[in-house]
Amino acid sequence: MKLKIASFAALIGSTAAFTPARSGVVTSPAWQRTLVQLANAPAGHDVRSDGPEMKMDPEEKKIMEALSAHQENAPKLGFDVDVRSLVQYNHGFAVMSTNSKANPGFPGGSVVGFAPDESGRPVFIFSGMSTHTQDLLADPRCSVTIASKEFKGAADGRVNLMGKVTLVPKDEREAMKQVYLAKHPGAFWVNFGDFNWFRMDEITDIRFVGGFARAGSITAEEYDNCKPDPVSEFGPFIATHMNDDHMSSTIAMVAHAIPGLDVSEAVITSVDSLGMYVKCTRTPRASDQPQQFKIRLPFPRKIESRKEVKEVIVEMTQAASAVAESK
Repeated sequence: MKLKIASFAALIGSTAAFTPARSGVVTSPAWQRTLVQLANAPAGHDVRSDGPEMKMDPEEKKIMEALSAHQENAPKLGFDVDVRSLVQYNHGFAVMSTNSKANPGFPGGSVVGFAPDESGRPVFIFSGMSTHTQDLLADPRCSVTIASKEFKGAADGRVNLMGKVTLVPKDEREAMKQVYLAKHPGAFWVNFGDFNWFRMDEITDIRFVGGFARAGSITAEEYDNCKPDPVSEFGPFIATHMNDDHMSSTIAMVAHAIPGLDVSEAVITSVDSLGMYVKCTRTPRASDQPQQFKIRLPFPRKIESRKEVKEVIVEMTQAASAVAESK
């Protein structure tokens, strides 16, 4: 798998956001410097990781080093599974960019409905009058950008698939109709005679951005050979429940996993079979500027069912409470 980890972290106003490197990737000294800079940075936008190390409170530095070590070793899904899961469990809409037939040399953008088939290939049904239908018939090359179901901003995941979208053969259209209706049960237009079935049969490039400082690519072969993570399908429901009713437990789990990292808010953004991603809000020592960043909170073991998720989260909460009470 080809990974290209971004070498920067970004600030939005007074809120800093960063995400650690993926598993299997050696964390460079630049990551350590980025942590230092994030803890000391004033409000602004450009936080570079190639400058000299900034001074930091010794205790704060110790916390940042512990966070870096924890994140480097936290189990994570592979990029291929991340990408496949995002496409599979998306809400069923994406932005398609085609080569405009009406305006040669310019891309044409459209929000389109889609559904992934069993191999993760996006399936579409378009009116014969739509501009993207005409564009694809003239030139099948296009890209499809798909955001995660919980997407709210730059810190959340999105995938870009590049390839060729062509008409589905007649003998496969009924099967594609069932695939599409499973994602869009109210799509009555699937039976209209002037609508056409398309599919991205040839995927040539796949790019993934999971948030700040977390980006990479996978090959079409890797995408084709992997399956979506089963827990990610119902993960959003677990995240919503925890965020609405048990955020104090998530805050305690974060403090237990990384001693000294006391956060004021901990919002679970996604849940998978190996752990959770949590967006934390924290004001560093010797600073009055709150910062927001994502961390990986791993489960003690791999899980496969909703029942197991509940059991593991209860275990983690109890362990965190026991440590807190002993202090």
